[in-house]
Amino acid sequence: MSIQISGETSIKKVTAGKKVEWPFTISADSDSVNVTFSVNAGPDAEDAPDWEVSLHDNTSELLSNYIKDSSVTVKLPDGKPKEMKLVVECPSGARYEDFVNVEVTASNGPDHDYKNFKAIAQQSIMVLKTQMDQEKSVVQDLYAKANKAKNENDKDIYAILSPSGLRGYVFVEGMNTDRVREKVRDIKKARSFVESDEEGKETTIDDISAYLTPVSAVVGIVEGDIVELVNGPFKGEKARVQQIDQSREEITVELIEAMVPIPVTVKGDSVRVIEKEK
Repeated sequence: MSIQISGETSIKKVTAGKKVEWPFTISADSDSVNVTFSVNAGPDAEDAPDWEVSLHDNTSELLSNYIKDSSVTVKLPDGKPKEMKLVVECPSGARYEDFVNVEVTASNGPDHDYKNFKAIAQQSIMVLKTQMDQEKSVVQDLYAKANKAKNENDKDIYAILSPSGLRGYVFVEGMNTDRVREKVRDIKKARSFVESDEEGKETTIDDISAYLTPVSAVVGIVEGDIVELVNGPFKGEKARVQQIDQSREEITVELIEAMVPIPVTVKGDSVRVIEKEK
């Protein structure tokens, strides 16, 4: 008699209050197997928050670490493999890199098979709406609150990002989303957090990567553009772009109204485009 548990067992990262799941199948020569699972949280088992773990088939929940039953009999009609899934929910009080290991075992008498599954808590990136043009004020107030944490374990907020050019929004990175919301509650210029979409998709580091990479000052400028110099000795003068140095983020221009066309090299952020090359 043989029993086999098949499926992916990759380590999954999950944010506070969210779930991850692993689909798998159980096959056996018998028409039923006994299924159990054990749960071990870390890295500090005594101080670890409670992860919710449950076992499901296609129709219902069969087993959970929040009920008394420690095992369930799974029927395998006609010897066909049974489709199952393991669901793990990260507690709202999880700290960075808290984890849970779950071992699922299927047995029938002396014959058995098992698989190990692991989930690791990771920080959430929350999108906070603010009063327009008050992003800096919100960041300062929230930063002051974040700095009151006595030690690393008490930290709820890891980073705050207010990208230039993005009005009315601030990104907040933290672990315990409930406590992050609590910290924002009495900040006058803060409005509300943007909730996950209908599919539960959260903001990821990939979603905000464009705001983390400095944009070249010469992006969007091409040779032949008419620009206005916004600082320096030629401030207010109009010029035509002659050459662009991408590596130095510099452009060479010729002043339009100069008696003698003399090339002038300036930084890309020293000009604004007023007419594009046709």
